Amino acid sequence: MHATLPLLAKTDFPKLRRARLETLQMNLGYKCNQSCQHCHVASSPQRTEMMDRATIDLVLEVIRARGITTIDLTGGAPEMNVEFRHLVREARKLGVRVIDRCNLTILSEPCYEGLAEFLAEQQVEVVASLPCYSMENVDKQRGDGVFERSIAGLRQLNALGYAQEGSGLVLNLVYNPQGPSLPPPQAALEADYKRELKAHFGIEFNQLFALTNMPIQRFGSMLISKGTFGTYMDLLKSAYKPENLSTVMCRSLISVDYQGFLYDCDFNQMLGLSVHLPMSASAGEDGADATRAAIQPRPHLQDLLQQDPQHQPIAIADHCYGCTAGQGSSCGGALESKAA
Repeated sequence: MHATLPLLAKTDFPKLRRARLETLQMNLGYKCNQSCQHCHVASSPQRTEMMDRATIDLVLEVIRARGITTIDLTGGAPEMNVEFRHLVREARKLGVRVIDRCNLTILSEPCYEGLAEFLAEQQVEVVASLPCYSMENVDKQRGDGVFERSIAGLRQLNALGYAQEGSGLVLNLVYNPQGPSLPPPQAALEADYKRELKAHFGIEFNQLFALTNMPIQRFGSMLISKGTFGTYMDLLKSAYKPENLSTVMCRSLISVDYQGFLYDCDFNQMLGLSVHLPMSASAGEDGADATRAAIQPRPHLQDLLQQDPQHQPIAIADHCYGCTAGQGSSCGGALESKAA
């Protein structure tokens, strides 16, 4: 796989500083039952990295110490971590909002029977990957049979009350472009999804999140192989909107890798760009770019028990243009709708 950080490290992206920390986005491991082309984590069934029980229990300490209100569980397929249910139960006992980034096909994998029921019982918010409402497009991006299994998973969640009025069970979908292009306007695309999924499959959901593909890991490597990396970066930069800076997810979120190390976002995690904490001698200076961030000591969950990351600079590189291009993009979808 081609390394993308050398092409991204030198940047003119505007400096950012963190606001109050509200969300821990936890990567529970890189193992997944799928190998998607656009995956910025390069997950696959062959990956073995997994967060252990000690690290998960440390997360629970940090939640209490820092007053964290949301945990956002990612992978790979986060449900494949054997401690997934322990984490969810304990976080819910603390009154924390739990988001599960579910690929839907995990619901029909052997040994995961009862997973959908568990999510409903714990009132976990499901954010489900469905890159299109067309079988041909989904299977092309994610593999043969994925669309059919995804539809079955959505029907299962609907039957348990997800996206049903008055249930309190939230089901959101995620769209990614299939190639090096920006996603279409989120509101119009959401209307299309709701119409098509309801008409053809009887499926309902709450919101659609339209995400921009990041020029890192598997997707970035593919761009390099095809000679289109520079063209895609030009597209992101030409569509830059400064008004999106105020609502980028990294200002209120910290990403935690499977070993407990900290990053400003999931994308920085994949590039190895650590978060800045006050203990880092030069990290508090302005100009926290990718080159300097790469040589800073790696802060860990343990450090959050003593250190408040508020007001610290955020590590930036050229991939940050992916979050601010056009309507903007974050793990919660387009930024334009949030600023409105």
